[in-house]
Amino acid sequence: MNENETQLQQLPCCSHKHKDRSEKEMKDLLNRLKRIEGQVRGVENMLAEGAYCTDILIQVSAVTSALNSFNKELLASHVRTCVAENIRNGNDEVIDELVVTLQRLMK
Repeated sequence: MNENETQLQQLPCCSHKHKDRSEKEMKDLLNRLKRIEGQVRGVENMLAEGAYCTDILIQVSAVTSALNSFNKELLASHVRTCVAENIRNGNDEVIDELVVTLQRLMK
């Protein structure tokens, strides 16, 4: 096991850090999640109604794409705010945290 894999295993699920988001950012992120939630309910209904497998798979792919878009938006905000602020304050450890986070996202 290499050093990066060890770091990935040691990184806790939740850091218990806190981020204050603007009202607009919070509203935008929540709206995205609510749309994704609706898409997931739609997939559930399709399954319950006996929809054809490929139709369900296409909808699941749309949900995956929506979640990836959510992650990109949140990651961009994280880099612009949390990471940049920590670097400006001399906390270069945030770079290692970002690298480990990116590695976990790209599994």
